[in-house]
Amino acid sequence: MAEQSKAVVQVKGLHKSYGDVHALRGLDLEVGAGQMLGFLGPNGAGKTTAIKIISGFIAADSGSASICGFDCESQSLDVKQVLGYLPENNPLYLEMRVVDALGFIAAAHGLSGVQRKDAIDRVVEQTQLQEVYWRQLRYCSKGFRQRVGLAQALLNDPQVLLLDEPTNGLDPLQVVEMRKLISGLRASKTVMITSHVLSEIEAVADRVVVLNHGVKVMDKNISDLADEQLLAVEFCCTEDKLREICQQAHATVEQIVEASKAGRCQALVKANNLAPELVANLAKAAVALNVDVAMLSPRGHSLEHEFRKICHDNGGKE
Repeated sequence: MAEQSKAVVQVKGLHKSYGDVHALRGLDLEVGAGQMLGFLGPNGAGKTTAIKIISGFIAADSGSASICGFDCESQSLDVKQVLGYLPENNPLYLEMRVVDALGFIAAAHGLSGVQRKDAIDRVVEQTQLQEVYWRQLRYCSKGFRQRVGLAQALLNDPQVLLLDEPTNGLDPLQVVEMRKLISGLRASKTVMITSHVLSEIEAVADRVVVLNHGVKVMDKNISDLADEQLLAVEFCCTEDKLREICQQAHATVEQIVEASKAGRCQALVKANNLAPELVANLAKAAVALNVDVAMLSPRGHSLEHEFRKICHDNGGKE
């Protein structure tokens, strides 16, 4: 598991089933104070179920979840004082003006008078809602509605934020703006964020956890992932010959992929920080075996590659 600071979110042995479907299978997870955690998984992996349990929206079959020491099921009111939650569907009353929507949630948190005004002013500034402050939500763009949802989640100045697909349905410009808003929270909040846009997780998160079939199958710091480089190699030969070349060059084949043309074989090879040296060794081995080189190209060990590999390998249990 990735190294963490003092945990503010603790999940131990979570199990949850819906009839015959096992959504979570003994999930253990800790999130350190000040971390921004990317929480990923293919559809049906169990991540939304985990988020709903942590937020107190549903109960687990067994196991426990706590935030800042408060049990998410038995101390749900205490949890709501330290938690901000932006659900995937971001439910809003579209007939309300932005200012009224914020005031409604502030009142639900028990804020009134100067305290309420100060809280609304703070989140409007944080999420840059000045332009639509007096506008009805039905006349706001999807991007501004998402900002309103984020502002509502921030009204109680929570220690922990759960953001479930916060960029879902936004256009590219709105995605960039939302990313900036979320990145700006890292100095003062612990954040768990789910997204299907892997590049967004790489851009904002410090650490990534991947679920598959209700099981945690990956837990890495983004910085460690970035250090693990790959080479894309393609030779005019069979797969067996490619593996022989890699063996002679002391290269580890990470994955065989589809070649660009018939009669060729392509693979991703682990390089770490030795990419230039490894390229030379692979080229020498190919020449020694009388094999033509079609491509030797360094590539970052991206989160997308890891995610695809996990899904392909079915990194969980049916």
